[in-house]
Amino acid sequence: MRLLDKFKKKGVEESPSEQPKRAPAGNGQRKVMVLGLDCAPPEHVFDEYASEIPNLTKLRENGAWGKLDSIVPPITVPAWMCMMTSKDPGTLGIYGFRNRKDHTYDGLTFATSWAVKEPTAWDLLSEAGKDCIVMSVPPSYPPKKVNGVQIGCFLTPSNDADYTWPKELKGELEAAVGDYIFDIRNFRTDDTDYIIDEAYKMTEQRFKTADYLLSTKPWDFFAMVEMGPDRLNHGIWSFIDPNHPRHEPGNPYLESLRDYYRYLDGKIGEILDKHVDDATTVLVVSDHGAKAMVGGVCFNEWLASEGYLSFAEDIPSEITPIDKLPIDWSRTTAWGDGGYYGRLFLNVEGREPEGTIPASDYEWVRDELVDKIESMVDHEGNHLGNKALKPEEIYKDQNRVAPDLIVIFGELRWRSVGSLGHGSTYTFENDTGPDEANHAEQGIFIMNNAPGGPSGELQGLHLYDVHCTIMDLFGLDPAPGALGKSALRAN
Repeated sequence: MRLLDKFKKKGVEESPSEQPKRAPAGNGQRKVMVLGLDCAPPEHVFDEYASEIPNLTKLRENGAWGKLDSIVPPITVPAWMCMMTSKDPGTLGIYGFRNRKDHTYDGLTFATSWAVKEPTAWDLLSEAGKDCIVMSVPPSYPPKKVNGVQIGCFLTPSNDADYTWPKELKGELEAAVGDYIFDIRNFRTDDTDYIIDEAYKMTEQRFKTADYLLSTKPWDFFAMVEMGPDRLNHGIWSFIDPNHPRHEPGNPYLESLRDYYRYLDGKIGEILDKHVDDATTVLVVSDHGAKAMVGGVCFNEWLASEGYLSFAEDIPSEITPIDKLPIDWSRTTAWGDGGYYGRLFLNVEGREPEGTIPASDYEWVRDELVDKIESMVDHEGNHLGNKALKPEEIYKDQNRVAPDLIVIFGELRWRSVGSLGHGSTYTFENDTGPDEANHAEQGIFIMNNAPGGPSGELQGLHLYDVHCTIMDLFGLDPAPGALGKSALRAN
């Protein structure tokens, strides 16, 4: 039995193909609903699955839409917050899930909502007296005060945490809709059925919670992010993509992602049918897309082989995180970090505790590494097409502790692996668990029922534009220093 059929048997049906019914128009005051689909690729939503996701397709066909350029690099944290503040990662001082807290060698810390100092769309709307419902827009743990309600994101450690604003909302939600599902726990697994089944459960519970809040709380602005597409992309991409190097034709999960999108579209249809009227503008957005992941570049293995990274003793043969190894900082020039992109840090005199690079040599050492990284070849001797980027060349500001280089391996078809003990520069086993996809450079943008706005396909949209569009829909100015433009004024 296909998993979509299993959920239909539990009473959840596909959405009909006709235009969803709308609730009667309200008092004419503009409302904005933002439905965020983490990692939803344009090729699925706009093309491959379009005939089977009628609600999203009708929103698109009757509105304005286009591919949405993401940030560099296209990473969930900080991408959603860049979208909602119209600021770049450097201005936010958030360069990924994990960031250096200072120039010591103490490792990296996870980003939280407290790291976000720039005003979000809902911050400004709250100041303007608008009622806001904000659900799981990363990073939103711990939840902050808002004129309305907020629920934490997938970074919430557990249901024992205080994950709502106000705090009392937690008990109300648990009584009304049950335990909130923030994420698929342990989603890096070979148990494909588990990943798919949990994605459905998470999505069902997320939309059940959204329905409850929209039904019981006043709102002018509603925003939620659903993580299901991201978790399935990372877990099952090799099954659904014939061009993936590990794809097996005729595998039992070939249609599993398509099935999930049909189910997700049905949940979206239910929300539209019940809570959207003629005074509501709907935005559907994603923070980035997805693409097949070939393998991983063992960044620190490479840096060690090139003489930039040294250890006080031989490294073990088993795979070991770099922060568990005895680095000889007195002989180390550079080290790196793993993830969907690579971050390279230089050991600079007067900046790091045991810096080895004279400040006067900083730029030529950095340029040397750029040249070497961008000249790398893959396991078959083919040019990888890496990019090693200087933060000051791609971001307006560099707050907190920026990497010295931001490294995109193999046009995002390779990830960065920070651990050592692989015995090679390349690996096809992810050191943090199975993963079949990396993030792609473009997400989606759909805008429906925007008064005076454009229609049809839009070109040149950027993630920064979403904040500006939301504010424009309410007739308000964007945050000072916003990098985007309003899509209402596109084309």
